Amino acid sequence: MLSRGSYAIIDLDLSRYDRLASRFQKEKVFDQSFLKAGIETKNRAFNGLIARIEHVAVNSRAPILLTGPTGAGKSQLARRIFELKRTRRQVVGEFAEVNCATLRGDAAMSTLFGHKKGAFTGALADRAGLLRKAHQGVLFLDEIGELGSDEQAMLLRAIEEKVFYPMGSDREVTSDFQLLAGTNRDLQLGITKGEFREDLLARINLWTFRLPALHERPEDIAPNLDFELAHVSESIGTNVTMNRQARERFLGFATQWNWPGNFRDFDASVTRMATLASGGRITEDVVQDEVERLRANTLSSESQGEKDTLLLRVLGTDRANQLDRFDRVQLADVLNVCQSARSLSEAGRELFAKSRGERTSVNDSDRLRKYLARFGIAHGDVN
Repeated sequence: MLSRGSYAIIDLDLSRYDRLASRFQKEKVFDQSFLKAGIETKNRAFNGLIARIEHVAVNSRAPILLTGPTGAGKSQLARRIFELKRTRRQVVGEFAEVNCATLRGDAAMSTLFGHKKGAFTGALADRAGLLRKAHQGVLFLDEIGELGSDEQAMLLRAIEEKVFYPMGSDREVTSDFQLLAGTNRDLQLGITKGEFREDLLARINLWTFRLPALHERPEDIAPNLDFELAHVSESIGTNVTMNRQARERFLGFATQWNWPGNFRDFDASVTRMATLASGGRITEDVVQDEVERLRANTLSSESQGEKDTLLLRVLGTDRANQLDRFDRVQLADVLNVCQSARSLSEAGRELFAKSRGERTSVNDSDRLRKYLARFGIAHGDVN
């Protein structure tokens, strides 16, 4: 005797599923284009990188580490990741960002973790701090390798446990944020040198993506040029274009140029040409002037690099890296003069030639000796 069974109608209209898959694919393409600011990039490796970043961004709340040279676009990409997550309703909080290289001492702790009134001299009112600002949102720490050891320790706990102490407070506060971090430094080398915590790096590099330098993507120069021309046109309120000869001249140069500052240099170059363009039309003459300017600046930078080599030899890398940029540039030039002079007096006469006439008592060598002594350098160290 057969028992009664049941049955179900199977919908074999696969076109419905094809349409659904097509819609999801269109969303992915749109999201990837959004992360690239709508620029139709041609570089295959870069497009693949953006595709992976898009997938991780919409499917994970784990920290993301963006590496690569200065000016490669880490800050802009971090903000677009946040905007993408917000359009997907994956975050409801704010985007908080800071360049960690600008944080020092009490200001570092206060900026990141906040403080209570009276926590230190000048703390006249409570401050929430960026971690609390980023609650249910995204926190972007650019140049994270510049953070001090105390800030690194507190950040690690905040990432892992979502809690931390503001300065001057004995009460924990909570903040649930997604961390994006950027760096142009080798953080693994920082661990070896004792400058970066190994456990913090282990926590933030689950997803690490290196943004390439602009010169590594020569086929993307042309679409980025069009993007920047449109951007600067909007900025100055004039439609800026290039004639055919000017465009060919600039692209021929730009695709072979190193662009040491990456997009910062590239954007500045386009802005200069657009500003100098008569009637909004960039001509070949304007391009030629810009090319000559870039080449001249590079020669100057290479000359400074040679001077910096002497500074590193005399002081050593660790001591040189402790100098303010102002002192570093000035001292490098002084050491270069000392090396080429036959004596301390001769070096002093060259260095103080302009101000000698304003002094009642002139002792150039003593003046130079005292300057070098500020950095623990004797004249004999230079030669």
